[in-house]
Amino acid sequence: MAKGLQGFLWTMLLLFCTIQELGAWAMHTAMEGPGLGQPADPALLASGRVKRGWVWNQFFVVEEYTGTEPLYVGKIHSDSDEGDGSIKYTISGEGAGTIFLIDEITGDIHATERLDREQKTFYTLRAQARDRQTDQLLEPESEFIIKVQDINDSEPRFLEGPYIGSVAELSPIGTSVMQVMASDADDPTYGSSARVAYSVLEGEQHFTVDSKTGVIRTAVADLDRETQDRYEVVIRATDMAGQLGGLSGSTTVTIVVTDVNDNPPRFPQKMYQFSIVETAPVGTAIGRVKAEDSDVGENTDMMYRVKDEEGVEMFKVTTDSNTQEAVITVQKPLDYESKKVHTVVVEALNKFVDPRFVDLGTFRDQTIVRVSVLDVDEPPEFRPPSNLMEVQEDADIGSVVGMVTALDPDTANHPVRYAIDRSTDAERIFDIDANTGAIVTGKVLDRETAGWHNITVLAMEADNHSQVSRTSLRIRILDVNDNPPELATPYEAAVCEDAKPGQLIQTISVVDRDEPQSSHRFYFTLAPEANSNHYFSLLDIKDNTAAVHTQRMGFNRQEQDVYLLPILVVDSGPPALSSTGTLTIRVCGCDSNGAIQSCNSTAYVMSATLSPGALIALLVCILILVVLVLLILTLKRHHKSHLTSEDDEDMRDNVIKYNDEGGGEQDTEAYDMSALRSLYDFSEIKGSDGVGPGEGGLSGNSASELHALPQWVQSPDLDFSVFRDYICKKVEQADEDLSVPPYDSFQTYAFEGSDSPVPSLSSINTWSSGSEQDFSYLGAWGPRFRQLAALYAGRRGEEDSEES
Repeated sequence: MAKGLQGFLWTMLLLFCTIQELGAWAMHTAMEGPGLGQPADPALLASGRVKRGWVWNQFFVVEEYTGTEPLYVGKIHSDSDEGDGSIKYTISGEGAGTIFLIDEITGDIHATERLDREQKTFYTLRAQARDRQTDQLLEPESEFIIKVQDINDSEPRFLEGPYIGSVAELSPIGTSVMQVMASDADDPTYGSSARVAYSVLEGEQHFTVDSKTGVIRTAVADLDRETQDRYEVVIRATDMAGQLGGLSGSTTVTIVVTDVNDNPPRFPQKMYQFSIVETAPVGTAIGRVKAEDSDVGENTDMMYRVKDEEGVEMFKVTTDSNTQEAVITVQKPLDYESKKVHTVVVEALNKFVDPRFVDLGTFRDQTIVRVSVLDVDEPPEFRPPSNLMEVQEDADIGSVVGMVTALDPDTANHPVRYAIDRSTDAERIFDIDANTGAIVTGKVLDRETAGWHNITVLAMEADNHSQVSRTSLRIRILDVNDNPPELATPYEAAVCEDAKPGQLIQTISVVDRDEPQSSHRFYFTLAPEANSNHYFSLLDIKDNTAAVHTQRMGFNRQEQDVYLLPILVVDSGPPALSSTGTLTIRVCGCDSNGAIQSCNSTAYVMSATLSPGALIALLVCILILVVLVLLILTLKRHHKSHLTSEDDEDMRDNVIKYNDEGGGEQDTEAYDMSALRSLYDFSEIKGSDGVGPGEGGLSGNSASELHALPQWVQSPDLDFSVFRDYICKKVEQADEDLSVPPYDSFQTYAFEGSDSPVPSLSSINTWSSGSEQDFSYLGAWGPRFRQLAALYAGRRGEEDSEES
């Protein structure tokens, strides 16, 4: 029953679509003439004949057909078809023979598969009408289209998700948040299948959405980020313009509420308490306080400041940019004895204030900070801190220079003791009373030696010497007139023999080491012992200088060539001091212009001195000569050590080292034994009786005949006196000549040793000949010594034949 009803509905829909298309086709045919899509032939029209053409239309097929029978699409027909079946209809193109089938006789087209407009909206095919007998085309091939008719089978989809939007808190109603868009795959040109309407499924209390555009807006004006900073809103999109029966899809939109500066800073406490010792240096941090702000980001940036005048003077508040805390530091030294508790008002305010929310209230807050100063044991303090004293240089030892005073600032007020830092007064010129702080002189003062003294005075608690304070004291030595004036230099003057009376000889001045130099007044007169002087006069010029003039005409060097003029100089005091200086005047010969030509031999004698450069050159020459002499002596001594005469030739033993490997038993001539023979000839070789490994004993034959290999036997009668005399002579020569370094000689003699099962074959120091040996025992030593036995047996035969 259900299937029949469904087929009926599809048939009715198809008929409806066909009727619509037929109406459109009829109107199109009336406008274009006979034959769909073909223009009328004027020749045929003139003769009254009608051109044959296709009788068919553009076809439509509904998508998603679910019937059991093939879906009828339409019919193609040629006006030459008389219904006798002589015409065969065929189609080609997209889906021909697979999706679309045609009845060759009637031209009916059916769809055999379920179509989907969202995958393909139309199919293009070509129709042909052929003679069934001849298979010739009766009509030109014509193209037609089968369009897939849309139905509402696709729901709207949100393709750009997930959606995340943001809106500032406290935004007014209707503030746009974001826009969402849904897409419907149905045909937007046919019906309302693709017309989408939007609505809010969840979150409609706070947000709305425009049903046509999908723009989401705020529905309330009191969104508060501090209460809720995120909303999940579900938006639904329904096709068919939201009518009943339309398909729908939904998406979730995340809306983040952003922060605005709508919350002022607030201190969690209205009072904070801190403590710090009174000796804390300036800049020491006392503590930190922080105002809380419910906002986030830059809206929480703070500025702190001290509001009260007392706090501004004593303390400083800075802002830690990382933690947004107020750091309270010491700005002036603290004193427990002066004030034990300080109260500071600290204010916090936002750095960035939004003017839109000024009406919400003041964006600042205040708190009270109490700073307690802790008492510590402090060293004494000097009062007043004056550091300049003065004393006359003629003050007696023990005279008081001044007083220093120091007090213990602590409440206990401990007694204070004083001392002088001797590193600043190593000569102990001053002393100090330990109890009173009176500074007295310890030695005689002299302003001309040291006009100022800088000393360091120590003040310490009597019962705690670790609590020490220091102060620098400058003592100025005041001048008294204790130095007489003196001539500025040892003046010497010259006078010509033909000088006239009243001629200026010398202008003299004086110096005085006392102060002040600018107000001194000096007086010049001749000393009493110069009363008998009739040659020179002294004139006081009244400007602290005096002039010496001649008092007579003519001087004779032969009579007197030098005059000593004593001059008395007196200062203005008080007290007035004086000294006597001597002016030396020499009589010289002058030319007509008054230029000095020569003086007496005792006058102006130039000392034969050398310049520093000449003196250095002379010293260098002397040093070079000394080095040359030492070098020559050294070379002579070295040459003498090499040319020491010797009575006999310089005979030294030669140590000859051989490291050659023998050639084996076959090699009998590879090694030269002559190198091991002594360099000296023995004057006499005495034989001795002995028994060797062979038969017979030792005889007194010549050394040249010792070519056999007998067992070595040391002769007790050998004479080594030659070596003893030679060594003694060398030792004696070395002892007498101390300049010759000794020559050490080290001789090494290797001995094979005893207890060998095989007798020695060495021929060294063996004085027996081969003729006295029997080597037949070598044959019993085995095959390894067979060639050696044959060798010596052959040599023994040769010797026997020679003797015979």
